Amino acid sequence: MAVDYQPPECLSKPIEVPSKLLMGAGPSNAAENVLRAGSLPLLGHLHTEFVQIMDDVKQGIQYAFQTKNNLTLAISGTGHAGMEAALCNLIERNDVVLVGINGIWGERAADMANRQGADVRTITKTAGENFKMGEIEAALVQHKPAILFLAQGESSTGVVQPIEGVGALCSKYGCLLLVDTVASLGGEPFYMDRWQVDVVYTGSQKVLGAPPGTAPISFGPRAVAKIAARKTPISSFYFDMNWLGNYWGCDSQPRKYHHTAPISSIYALREALALLANEGLENSWNRHRQCRDRLINGLAKLNLKPLASDHAARLTCITAIQVPDGVDWKSVTTHAMSMRVEIAGGLGPTAGRIWRVGLMGQNATDERVDRVLDVLAESIKSSTTAPVMGRL
Repeated sequence: MAVDYQPPECLSKPIEVPSKLLMGAGPSNAAENVLRAGSLPLLGHLHTEFVQIMDDVKQGIQYAFQTKNNLTLAISGTGHAGMEAALCNLIERNDVVLVGINGIWGERAADMANRQGADVRTITKTAGENFKMGEIEAALVQHKPAILFLAQGESSTGVVQPIEGVGALCSKYGCLLLVDTVASLGGEPFYMDRWQVDVVYTGSQKVLGAPPGTAPISFGPRAVAKIAARKTPISSFYFDMNWLGNYWGCDSQPRKYHHTAPISSIYALREALALLANEGLENSWNRHRQCRDRLINGLAKLNLKPLASDHAARLTCITAIQVPDGVDWKSVTTHAMSMRVEIAGGLGPTAGRIWRVGLMGQNATDERVDRVLDVLAESIKSSTTAPVMGRL
């Protein structure tokens, strides 16, 4: 029988993908060996060789999170999938969930928690600020939540949230601590076990420098106990940690088929984690901090200001830059893209107000910091008559 519609003409042509320097909020450029790993031959999702790669990935994630938690794995999905998996496993209807909102990721966590039937309470800060320990403790006392959500790296505002000490507070008040590290893991110090974090997740495409599509996640003993004590089934089969934990070899039972893992993406994640392990977390943290400071110094020479006025509140991995009066932010990002350098605009509460420059993974180098500063200066000059100092 004849088909009703003919093949699209576009698919008769070879794919064309330009090379760009990805200095926005993610994804970041991946190393060549990470990209090569993704092109290796496919295996079955329960082949012995692939199971060994999964085990390697699990150990790499444990190292990156600084944890010995057995229930540690990579969700087949982006960072949003990590957020949803964490929330749907922990939340039962009417659980009080306290969400720290100082940017878009708190907003999204609150939205997801609402969809799980939680009683969502919030604490808020102005974009560019983080939460102080006293504010967090006061909110725990007031709301008595079962779960507290905080984003360590708020990518929409370029703010880092101190986590040390929060886990102890949550333990004191009978609350689980859930932390989003999508925009911070590998670039900011993080100690899951030492800081008593109960659940943490991240994304593969930022500091880890792997393609988007996998979300490392880890559940500590108190979180595992809450899942085990649930009175209702986990709302999502796909994100059910009882199934996923088994598939990833996190229990003592033979591995069972749950879903077909993104084989090639797991290869790439394995190689990205190997790069991080070979460099060492301490070295990676220092490299990202030094590059962030180089960027901040360069911005000052261009009369540009970070959104976060407090130096200690500035995220190492993504810097939010205030758009000066008289400058069209979109024209600047468009001009930069014409030079094959990505600079991101704002997101959520900062849309139209800031640019965001990411220094993540392979892009956290002096050379790439200087490149993005040059492109930013030229792009602003082309978009406005406002005075902009040249690079010194």
